[in-house]
Amino acid sequence: MRELLGIKQDTVAERLGISQQAISRIEQKENVDEATITRAAKALGVSVESIKNLDDKATVYNIVANQGLAGINYESTFNLLEKWIHSLEEIKKLYEELLKSEREKVTLLQKLLGEKY
Repeated sequence: MRELLGIKQDTVAERLGISQQAISRIEQKENVDEATITRAAKALGVSVESIKNLDDKATVYNIVANQGLAGINYESTFNLLEKWIHSLEEIKKLYEELLKSEREKVTLLQKLLGEKY
């Protein structure tokens, strides 16, 4: 079900408050207890019945019919934290360039003032 929705194990694990490895183990089980199925259904935004009666074609039909194409979960292809860190690095780089420019101005002014006096 998770794969049909395009959701990563990490995302489901985060929603359930467990590790990605635990999700992997659950997915490999032949039988999963009712409570786990209920929690997984809620985390995936689907009905318990759709997980219990998993049939790829029927599941895709139900997702599209019940939620529309917009109901399919979009998973970002980039890491928001990495983007934020990259932005901070760019800001730091620009600040360092500005600081270098200001230091050059101060040096030039000191040189000009030194020649006058």
